Amino acid sequence: MHEKEKNLIKTYVDGGIDRRTLIRGLGVMGVTAATAGVLLNSVATEALAQNGFDWQKHKGTKIKLLLNKHPYADAMIANLENFKKLTGMEVEYDVFPEDVYFDKVTAALSSGSSEYDAFMTGAYMTWTYGPAGWIDDLNEYINDSAKTNPDYNWEDMLEGVRNSCAWNGQPGGELGSADAKQWCIPWGYEQNNLSYNARMFKAGGLTVPTNIDELAATAAQAKTDGLASYGIGVRGSRSWATIHPGFLSGYANFGQKDLNVSADGKLSAAMNTDVSRDFHAKWVGMIQDSGAPDWSTHTWYQVGTDLGAGKSAMIFDADILGYFMNGGDNAEAGNLAYSPFAANPDASAPTPNIWIWSLAMASAGKQKDATWYFLQWASGPEHAVFGATQMDFVNPVRKSVWANTDFRARLEKSYPGYVEMHDVSAPGAKIHFTPQPLFFDLTTEWAATLQKMVANELPVDEGLDQLAQSVDKQLKEAGLG
Repeated sequence: MHEKEKNLIKTYVDGGIDRRTLIRGLGVMGVTAATAGVLLNSVATEALAQNGFDWQKHKGTKIKLLLNKHPYADAMIANLENFKKLTGMEVEYDVFPEDVYFDKVTAALSSGSSEYDAFMTGAYMTWTYGPAGWIDDLNEYINDSAKTNPDYNWEDMLEGVRNSCAWNGQPGGELGSADAKQWCIPWGYEQNNLSYNARMFKAGGLTVPTNIDELAATAAQAKTDGLASYGIGVRGSRSWATIHPGFLSGYANFGQKDLNVSADGKLSAAMNTDVSRDFHAKWVGMIQDSGAPDWSTHTWYQVGTDLGAGKSAMIFDADILGYFMNGGDNAEAGNLAYSPFAANPDASAPTPNIWIWSLAMASAGKQKDATWYFLQWASGPEHAVFGATQMDFVNPVRKSVWANTDFRARLEKSYPGYVEMHDVSAPGAKIHFTPQPLFFDLTTEWAATLQKMVANELPVDEGLDQLAQSVDKQLKEAGLG
């Protein structure tokens, strides 16, 4: 980088000029906008080394990562040379598609393999990995000023997201409690809200729904009027992943829980209350009337691709799923818009349940301190800004990135309503499930019960009573109830 370019970028980083002036100035120097982004991040990385923290402490050390094929990993890989330059460390990695990724993680961790030092994980998975002793409590590093960059700013992480990655290991223990262990570092997360086809809504004179009754009515109208093959996309496969996105976000908005926790720590089913019965009936009826004909096979992939192809008018699912469907070679790219969604008409705001891609440290790894240097860089504010402004790193978990004017302008230009949707929903966004070791089993059974309800094989009331009885039985057999 020439000195004039570097000085101009440093002026921008220091707040002396705005982004438009920066890009215009670099353009005069013959620097393209894409190259400008790379140079900007390089200067920001260099600035990291100026605060007295010894980033070169583990120079020459090599660590290895296990990664899921995902835009978050893509952004990290694109920026990895800056980390190597900053630290003098070497980083190797293996990347696997999600359909086999978690099996790879489980195999590596359960065998005690020291091949991988750090890996991507969902926060839910740490409810198994942590108590099993497969991953380290990262509080030891976060709270050690000798190991953590003073500008890391842990408190910059969105509180609901940060707390959702911490658990004390006690079944039913509150996430983010004072005695919680930080099993992983949040990296990027998904809220569950509405993504809808604005072109269809305009053509049909539809109004964006704001509660569960309006959602069902709007979905029905979209289907009846022939605007789409079906009205609403939600997941339906026999998997825990059917329960956690839109379904639980709406369910929690009515104040409903998956489990009760008694004063003595015993767990019991909580999904057969009167309010829960009413919500289930409305959810089941909506799918029967206006959902996908093959709803019971729908995963993240089918929900998203149908929206992108124009088969569905809207989805109640991960906001980033709607984000990705608004680009690429999708037939409806450029036609999608976004809205916060509170299923309960009496709720003051949405309460989305969330999925969090996180970074964890393998207990069997041999380069713990060096691995922490990578983890704090990868989850730090500088890399987060790079990913958000130069790559498809949505949703970032840092408040400072959501305040970044370049990032917000980028979203507002091509993803109408996305920024407002996030801002309105973020205060109530967290994991609403009760942490406990039977999580995957019980939620998968819940999904199977929903399938039977939608197929008219089981009435809602009877289905919920049977589900609650089965849940209680399993909890007692496991010594949890």
